[in-house]
Amino acid sequence: MNAVTKIEGGALVPAPDQNSALLSVIARAASDPSVDIDKMERLLAMQERVLARNAEAMFNDAMNQAQGEMRRVATDSDNPQTHSRYASYAALDRALRPVYTSHGFSISYDTGEDAPEGFVRVLAYVSHSGGYTRTYRAMMPADGKGAKGGDVMTKTHAFGAGTSYGMRYLLKMIFNVAVGEDDNDGNGSDDEPEVETALLKAARAAADKGRDAFASYWKEIEPQSRRLLAGQLDDLKKRTDKAEQ
Repeated sequence: MNAVTKIEGGALVPAPDQNSALLSVIARAASDPSVDIDKMERLLAMQERVLARNAEAMFNDAMNQAQGEMRRVATDSDNPQTHSRYASYAALDRALRPVYTSHGFSISYDTGEDAPEGFVRVLAYVSHSGGYTRTYRAMMPADGKGAKGGDVMTKTHAFGAGTSYGMRYLLKMIFNVAVGEDDNDGNGSDDEPEVETALLKAARAAADKGRDAFASYWKEIEPQSRRLLAGQLDDLKKRTDKAEQ
């Protein structure tokens, strides 16, 4: 049985047969004075699970449709440190917002309170009109250090920079967006060098603080980020392990 069904205009709603049947059972049970409270609570809990499963199915179906309409986003900004180009948050937003909102999605951002010192944990809450919300996370450096390790930002500026970078990084991840005019002969998008620079900088900062700090960073970093940095993270991990011996 399909958990969702299409109606006119492409909107998605829970399958009426499943929900109606369950609601009918609950209504009959509620009108029966012999039905005990425990049974009613189990029926209501079952209804909540069905609604949650249908909402998640609607989310996934809408995400599939939205990604099917999204196209590669052209780069519009330069990174002088890596001599590369990348797509700014504004460029991503212009290209993606009309598509994802047309499929019932909205995005809001927040920061987590448990980020290690020198980092900011950026959260993205992706909500769908069907009632389901999924949370995406990224750990970004916010220590105000430049490429050579010097202090180049105030704490306020560093927090803002880390948060802004995290928002852009998450927006790409959520919708699996490709960036750049071409695929660089299989070497990835034009702004991957910038991503690598920021992630490696954060990894080195964590490694400098010792094995425990690096282990915490290792647990937080996303699998795709580990692949992007290839063996560089492994080298840092070996360095911190050796230092503790």
